[in-house]
Amino acid sequence: MNIGIFSGSFNPIHIGHLILANYIVEFTEIDEIWFVVSPQNPLKKSQDLLEENVRFHMAQLALEGYPKMKACDFEFSLPRPSYTINTLDEFQKSYPQNHFYLIIGADNWEDFTKWKDHEKITDSFKIKIYPRSGYRLVIPSKLKYKVEALDSPIIDISSTFIREGLSESKSMKAFLPESVYEYIEKNNLYKLML
Repeated sequence: MNIGIFSGSFNPIHIGHLILANYIVEFTEIDEIWFVVSPQNPLKKSQDLLEENVRFHMAQLALEGYPKMKACDFEFSLPRPSYTINTLDEFQKSYPQNHFYLIIGADNWEDFTKWKDHEKITDSFKIKIYPRSGYRLVIPSKLKYKVEALDSPIIDISSTFIREGLSESKSMKAFLPESVYEYIEKNNLYKLML
């Protein structure tokens, strides 16, 4: 089986993530998308980051009813910070029958050479890159057989935008799966005051 690894803070998971994953499992050779909730991204500050189990629970809520997508807390038991190469290697060891693909945005691709063991990632795994507004995607010719630019819809929704709206008591209901919005509202997350 071909598994797409879509890692992120998912702080919170939103409809843009679901639209992208839905496109990938329906229009590429990827059979399933595993949403890997990262406890700690070494290139991101941890402020405004909800506790990892809360973010994982929101991902589980969001993915109910999507049989080709699943929330994954695999990184919670790995050493921190969470380096992508370590996660991918551990996935391959744990599920040797599967082929793992890394799914990242064009913004992450721009910084990819800063990632730990980035050359090992491209040597060992295929990468699918989704477009982001304001980022021009350049794939070196030597990587064209391993790295693919996706023709997926560009979704200009970010978790930061949603968090900021929620903190200002704005309704962000249309940007979030209903179950996630209700969970955020019920638990007063991101200073949501309605």
